[in-house]
Amino acid sequence: MASTRLPKGSYVASLTPLQSNLTADVELLVQHCKSLLAAGAQGIALLGTTGEATSFTVEERKTIMSDIIGRGIPADKILVGTGCCSYGDTIDLTRHALKCGISNILMLPPYYYKQVDDTGLFNYFEKIVNEVADEQLQVYLYHIPKLTGVNISMALLENLLGKFPDIFVGMKDSGGDLEHMTSVLDHFPGFRLFAGTEKYLLDVLRYGGAGSISATANVTVQLCHEVFTKRNDPAADRLQEKLSALRACFDGLPFTSVLKQYLARVNNDARWLNVRPPNSLVEMSGIEALIKSIDQINKTA
Repeated sequence: MASTRLPKGSYVASLTPLQSNLTADVELLVQHCKSLLAAGAQGIALLGTTGEATSFTVEERKTIMSDIIGRGIPADKILVGTGCCSYGDTIDLTRHALKCGISNILMLPPYYYKQVDDTGLFNYFEKIVNEVADEQLQVYLYHIPKLTGVNISMALLENLLGKFPDIFVGMKDSGGDLEHMTSVLDHFPGFRLFAGTEKYLLDVLRYGGAGSISATANVTVQLCHEVFTKRNDPAADRLQEKLSALRACFDGLPFTSVLKQYLARVNNDARWLNVRPPNSLVEMSGIEALIKSIDQINKTA
């Protein structure tokens, strides 16, 4: 029997805290995930862009999956990134996720070669599905062309959903284009589309989408949850305006570094002050300015 699709809601693209030797700090990661779930997150997107996934080896990523499940984070609350340039690595990671009980997979397209066509991309995803060969597999495609340089087109979606309707069940759309998101929803009713920013949380929900999966929800998680739970209330638009204003505070900033430094500062916890190269920390004056902006919105909105 196939797995159940992810429930609608607000998901957090979790950071991956690191120890001083730049290995994953699993204890802090588990603590962070539990706090996010307690604050109202519908689930956790693990090992995505915000989580520095592409800076880890395949074996490190597999260990993080195993460790977080072993320490009590429910597998059905996790959407885990497994996409790599090599289909062999993607297959390996996807199989391991399923072995851990994680059936919801966030999958990047292969992103090194930029001039690939839909046929090549279809062959890549088809190879993975056929090799993994597990009816529990639920793939959420990861559309983030700003970083990958690869577009997940309507034609590719149509072909994948046509051949594997019970496998390719949704997408995280981090393209930043609401019109593109609504077009996908128009073409594929019932498709679980998540906006890659909470800026469009209410818009996507009202259009029949599934919600959002956002990096800055590491900070805005409670308000995201409130917007979701009150999405049909008259107050929803006002709450969304505040949420969008908070998201805008991070515009133009390197999310992973800034979010870690923000958490270190507001929680007085230096364990967050580690990132893997090529990411690097920003000047603390920028973090203080960010905190001031966020505090101002929280006081006035």
